[in-house]
Amino acid sequence: MQNVCSDDELSTLLQSNPAVLLLYGGASCGVCRAIKPQLERLFSEQFPKLVTAYIDCQASAGALCAAQGIFSLPVVQLWFEGQRFAEFARVFSIGEVRVALERPYGLLIEC
Repeated sequence: MQNVCSDDELSTLLQSNPAVLLLYGGASCGVCRAIKPQLERLFSEQFPKLVTAYIDCQASAGALCAAQGIFSLPVVQLWFEGQRFAEFARVFSIGEVRVALERPYGLLIEC
């Protein structure tokens, strides 16, 4: 999972990859620290062409998070072809994210 710290990095990432998962988190967010390795493991096994990125809202990317309207953590966003497809905030399961990802990922990547 790569780190994104600026709006330029985020724009480049979203424009240059067909399928992107963004995790907005922070060092003092216990849930964020717990789900990050779970997301990495799940998506590397089941969705290998999905690009994943971490945005630390409590560090240098705070301004980026505010500009994106992220004010509570954790937040997971799924992006396809540069468009936001789904967003999960605060209370969600890894399974919900996986189910939301399966069909569009399959249509975009497997075809």
